[in-house]
Amino acid sequence: MSDENKQLNIGFISTRFSGTDGVSLETEKWEQVFTEFGHKIFWFAGELDRELQQSHLVEEAFFNHPDNLRLNKSLFGTQKRSRSTTNLINNRKEFLKDKLYQFISDFRIDILIPENCLAIPMHIPLGMALTEIIIETQIPVIAHHHDFFWERPRFLINAVGDILSSSFPPDLPSIKHVVINSMIQKDLAAKRGISSTVIYNVVDFDNVHSAIDEYNKDFRRDLGFDEDDILILQPTRVVSRKGIEQALYLLKNLNLPKAKLLISHSAGDEGADYFDWIIESAEQQEIPVYFIYNHLHDKRKIDESGKKLYCLWDVYPHVDLVTYPSLYEGFGNAFLEAVYFKKPLLVNRYSVYIVDIEPKEFDVVAIDGYLTQKSVQQVRDVLQNESRRKEMVEKNFLLGKKYFSLSLLRLRLGAILSSIYGEI
Repeated sequence: MSDENKQLNIGFISTRFSGTDGVSLETEKWEQVFTEFGHKIFWFAGELDRELQQSHLVEEAFFNHPDNLRLNKSLFGTQKRSRSTTNLINNRKEFLKDKLYQFISDFRIDILIPENCLAIPMHIPLGMALTEIIIETQIPVIAHHHDFFWERPRFLINAVGDILSSSFPPDLPSIKHVVINSMIQKDLAAKRGISSTVIYNVVDFDNVHSAIDEYNKDFRRDLGFDEDDILILQPTRVVSRKGIEQALYLLKNLNLPKAKLLISHSAGDEGADYFDWIIESAEQQEIPVYFIYNHLHDKRKIDESGKKLYCLWDVYPHVDLVTYPSLYEGFGNAFLEAVYFKKPLLVNRYSVYIVDIEPKEFDVVAIDGYLTQKSVQQVRDVLQNESRRKEMVEKNFLLGKKYFSLSLLRLRLGAILSSIYGEI
């Protein structure tokens, strides 16, 4: 492909492209870059909120489809699978394989970009179908891996070791593997002998839309907060690896009567036990916690009753501090978002943060798995000292722009395309 104006038809594939999960949000940034390059984007998934004329919706490809949920119950938590289960996997693989071939044919796809569906085994038949298509067609692939099965305890006991070793991810000559942090790059090389490129998650630091505007100016009033309330945002789902109990402990010990904790998301797809425990803990300790996900949407909209629904980026301009006490993260989108919106941060030093973010020397209140009185005082100082707060967030913004900007994503993706096609 020596024609410099060659337009590629790029097919993104996943179980879901919808809402505000990390994979969907990061894929939008890749879409933006490829569109800037002049390429056309098409979508294949089991749940989609993309343009219909550029999409191929196959509901059976959704990880939360009832048939897939039932199948997963028989595959994980046990080391034995029946012959009938094997046949069922293969039948569903063949069904999805037909749909994928149709997608490639209908949209004349030049290159595929599987988003995490060849890394985390949420949908075994989809990963198998995609692997076989890549083998059979040798179509160029950029496999974007966000997290692998060996990072999640619930996948470690399984009856699909043969499939995981061949398809999650597959080691094939037409695949360029991309991971989101250097730790999983090393894991992938050590466990599977597969080389990969690290492309960090990014934010468009060159295009700042971080102020209070005409739409979101009423956010505090609409949700019943006073202008002088100190709003502390936990911008995550309520799952145990997010360490939200540390945010509760922070509120309890700050001794600031106007401080309130906002939690942006619900439990998601990992069960309600931890969610219920957080609610119970907050009530017992009389900690002011507000779950605001019913007021949020992935995009701004007015609901049927005429009430404004805000997106998460409408919330950030109104908050005074962001808590990010995660025990584990694949990278840390919420960290970058807080930096982008120039908000001070309380961060737990999770492993990827230590390896890939901390060496950049961001100015945060950092904890090591638990909150000390020293950390509480540091947060109190940041909230009450405007000059300290401004110094912190301005430094962080410049570092974010230097190391995690959309401009760097353009360079990395351009280099990968050049390695596949030469100059295009």
